[in-house]
Amino acid sequence: LIAKDDMSEIIAEFALNDQFNNFLPQSDLENATRLVLKRKKIKAQDFTESYKYYIATGDLEEILNDAQKIILAKDPAAKDYIDKKLKENQNVPAFAR
Repeated sequence: LIAKDDMSEIIAEFALNDQFNNFLPQSDLENATRLVLKRKKIKAQDFTESYKYYIATGDLEEILNDAQKIILAKDPAAKDYIDKKLKENQNVPAFAR
């Protein structure tokens, strides 16, 4: 099981990579994801199983909130973008708002 703090950091990096991909569509998002996991010395299967575990236990909300804090600490301007996307997508769970 991957620690909650590590899960938050990984998810934050995934989200930042996803945004980078919006600016450079030719970038390889899958490769960037692998690089994040490799740098953290985590296997993809371990991440997937940990993610499933945290969904089942209800701890994912806390992890996602912490990931959002990490993103905002790295890029305070991201708050406007996050707020815009939350308004556009009403399917986002309430805890992310």
